[in-house]
Amino acid sequence: MALTISSGVEIADWQIELSAIRAQGAGGQNVNKVSSAIHLRFDVNASTLPPFYKERLLKTADSRITSDGVIIIKAQNHRTQEKNREDALARLKALILSAVVVQKARRDTKPTKGSQRRRMDQKTQHGQTKNMRSKKIDY
Repeated sequence: MALTISSGVEIADWQIELSAIRAQGAGGQNVNKVSSAIHLRFDVNASTLPPFYKERLLKTADSRITSDGVIIIKAQNHRTQEKNREDALARLKALILSAVVVQKARRDTKPTKGSQRRRMDQKTQHGQTKNMRSKKIDY
């Protein structure tokens, strides 16, 4: 069963390396006995992702992506191995989708005449208020 990223883009199971490890933290005896956490490794360069996806993923400044282009995700939020596996795959999918989102180009805008006028009026008003506070000596 492949992980579907979008229509036409899938990752085959053999490209994703999943291994069960013991989870960290509190949990009593269960933590010491059961390997319920999942360690996911996905090599971006060796994958069958389209070149655009690979390029965008490797440019992403994410601590989960190593310098060799391997995505490492550790899932240990749930008590069962199956839920942690689903969580790890969902996080991999979210990471890939967030990397390929193209940001809308920002266009510079000028302040409106009205906003400029209001700003100047406000500055004048503030200056007058400060001027009224000063002690004036009339001779």
